[in-house]
Amino acid sequence: MNRRFLLVLLSSVSTAVLFLLLIVLFPGESGSFGLKLMGLRIKQGNNTFSALHRKLLHGTTMKEPNRLPGEKCTKADIVINQGATRPLPTGIPTYTVEIMNICFTGCDISGIHLNCGWFSSARLINPKTFRRLHYNDCLVNDGKPLINGGTVSFQYANTFLYPLSVSRIICS
Repeated sequence: MNRRFLLVLLSSVSTAVLFLLLIVLFPGESGSFGLKLMGLRIKQGNNTFSALHRKLLHGTTMKEPNRLPGEKCTKADIVINQGATRPLPTGIPTYTVEIMNICFTGCDISGIHLNCGWFSSARLINPKTFRRLHYNDCLVNDGKPLINGGTVSFQYANTFLYPLSVSRIICS
């Protein structure tokens, strides 16, 4: 019995050492091969959805979007991140969405509307946070200003991830 235990222990330790060696030898663009393997990233248009949504802004340099003279803010100042979270007890997948105002000119942005298709959720979402008005038209933060650097977040449950993108905004 002791030999079997030692064999299993040795196998586990050698697997861990091999994994650490791979991380050291093959760093990815996110800084770690292991993190790149474990992270879920979906690229659609200009939006990147990630399960590592809280670490997206670390270590990246952000460029100010192209602005017309006198333009205070653009749709590019709203960043949408979403990633998979723990499913409901019924097995329905859930997703967390973060909508952030990253305006470089310090502006507050209101009237944020998103392209959202036939968005629906098996989990109740506070309609003051996010709601579908019509097909492909969802309103964020009840139309109220999202302050510079502010974030609105919510969770929804559906069998698939809805692609969300900014359709229009009002610069405050």
